[in-house]
Amino acid sequence: MSADDLDGILAFLRAAERLKTVTRSGWTSTGQPESVAEHTWRLCLMAMLLYGRAPGVDLARLLRMCLIHDLGEAIRGDVPAPAQAAPGAKSADERADLLELTAPLPTALREEIVGLWDEYEGVQSAEARVAKGLDKLETILQHTQGMNPADFDYDFNLGYGRRFTEGDPVLAALRDRLDEATRRRAADARRDP
Repeated sequence: MSADDLDGILAFLRAAERLKTVTRSGWTSTGQPESVAEHTWRLCLMAMLLYGRAPGVDLARLLRMCLIHDLGEAIRGDVPAPAQAAPGAKSADERADLLELTAPLPTALREEIVGLWDEYEGVQSAEARVAKGLDKLETILQHTQGMNPADFDYDFNLGYGRRFTEGDPVLAALRDRLDEATRRRAADARRDP
């Protein structure tokens, strides 16, 4: 690896560090805003635990996809699902941000990351379908255990990302459990405003 390649990788890693402080709409169980990096960490943990030995799923590819799926958010931040306007707008912005973020990388690494992101965003493989489904479920899981604001819309989560969690028995079973936990949280929130 050349000195220029190492310098480019370091520049990329320094810029990606922003994901440790870019917050999402979720809250931790201790009341802290959840960072994109924290979401990504648990998403990868879910992938490893649930699909580490799954036939037909390349775990290494799945983990790489999970690691890079929100990299673009280092530039403009996260846009919560309920606030996303026109279909595809978030995707186009996030891809542009990903291209900016990965610009310092050696060409082969940049192309690999952008290719994985495109595959994930377009749900073009078994790994992309699993990553998309797990991404939605990790968000819902956080909302079932985090200290959400009083006006949190639990009903939104009951439909959120459903098309990405159907058809796979593991995702569907996990979805059923999280939907039940969401209903309990919603009922609790109505009782204790």
